[in-house]
Amino acid sequence: MYITYYVDMGHGTSHHHQGRRQGTARTRHRRTDGTWAVRARLERFSEPVVLAILRSGPAHGYELADALRERVPNHQVDLGNLYRMLRSMENDGIVRSEWSQDDPGRAKRTYELTTDGERLLDAWIDELSAVNETIAGFLSEQGDGE
Repeated sequence: MYITYYVDMGHGTSHHHQGRRQGTARTRHRRTDGTWAVRARLERFSEPVVLAILRSGPAHGYELADALRERVPNHQVDLGNLYRMLRSMENDGIVRSEWSQDDPGRAKRTYELTTDGERLLDAWIDELSAVNETIAGFLSEQGDGE
């Protein structure tokens, strides 16, 4: 369902938006002091990070969530989304899982990377390298790159 909402752009003007819901996270907003705040969004970055973690060896969901938090510290890990992503990757043959009862307590589903998952991670690395070059070029042009 799409609704229409207006965003106060400061200086007495408003901007008309049509979107899924009011209050949707935006990549930019104006602070109360008039300066801009931006947020580079990392939602899709979770998949290659999880694949890279699994390249190191099998892991269960909570281990993956902890490792994801360590590798992408400014990204909030939603366990429900993580498990949905893992299930989708399993359905696509990218990871496989099995139940294990190695530790005391509940059985845990352990995930491991398949050969197809290795290929996908390599494709992610190629794509992210290209994006990184583009961003580095932009920052260099702006005088902020090294």
